[in-house]
Amino acid sequence: MDGANSSVVSEFVLLGLSSSEELQLFFFVFFSLLYMMFILGNLLIIIVVTSDSRLHSPMYFLLGNLSFIDICQSSFATPKMIADFLKEHKTISFSGCIAQIFFIHLFTGGEMVLLVSMAYDRYVAICKPLHYVTIMNQQVCTALVLASWAVGFVHTMSQLSFTVNLPFCGPNVVDSFFCDLPRVTKLACLDSYAIEILIVINSGILSLSTFFLLFVSYIIILVTVWFKSSAAMTKAFSTLSAHIMVVILFFGPCIFIYVWPFTTYPVDKVLAIFYTIFTPILNPIIYTLRNKDMKAAMRKLVIQKLKSKKISEISLVMKPSLY
Repeated sequence: MDGANSSVVSEFVLLGLSSSEELQLFFFVFFSLLYMMFILGNLLIIIVVTSDSRLHSPMYFLLGNLSFIDICQSSFATPKMIADFLKEHKTISFSGCIAQIFFIHLFTGGEMVLLVSMAYDRYVAICKPLHYVTIMNQQVCTALVLASWAVGFVHTMSQLSFTVNLPFCGPNVVDSFFCDLPRVTKLACLDSYAIEILIVINSGILSLSTFFLLFVSYIIILVTVWFKSSAAMTKAFSTLSAHIMVVILFFGPCIFIYVWPFTTYPVDKVLAIFYTIFTPILNPIIYTLRNKDMKAAMRKLVIQKLKSKKISEISLVMKPSLY
């Protein structure tokens, strides 16, 4: 199929989250504040992890990369969604729509693998503490991060391989705030059954397999800690419960939308908010505010900045007296 010749659609119309003007104004304020919060939160994690030598460990290296992916993932569609709340007619070009499909699957696919890598890191730290430094060396950590980007890239390119050349000859209304693959493919002028099977094979299996690996790793960690001591079990369960909540909020909507894309529901676009917007803001909260080392590093960074600012102000005051 030649997409350039068969497709006559040059843009898509996005219905957004709501058609109510009052709700759109509320959403504009709410998501603008939310977007600034998770951008600042994830940037703070990256700055703290890179600047504090005490956090130069595999766990925080992976956490810094997770924050970077979260920034990318939350930025592929959120700024446009916020701007669209102030527009009556919400449109996106054909190339812009394809770009959104490319980036959402690149970043979500990469984050899935990175979350598995972080679970593996915790598994080695708890179950094989004596070999942790040997197993989780810098080369392995770098390889895990590169693997997450590679999987994300292969995943999204395999989706685009059959999406770009679909014939779009009329319907162009997408009932979402971004170009979601199941909804866009349904607008193609052909039987979408085969396309939906490909989506299940690709996105569905990736979501289910990575979720299964995470679930198994958490079970192994909890069982291992349970045999050590009840106090360690309580601490591990307290930490992992927060991680499990993020995993469910991230993977639940992905599995619901992509494992069974044959039927789209109005709730799909609401569920999409969880893995595109809410999860990136939960990660800084769960991985920093519940972590003593991160909180100590943040306090140290703030104190250093305040001291340097005070010293610069004093030097500016004293300069005139020197002349």
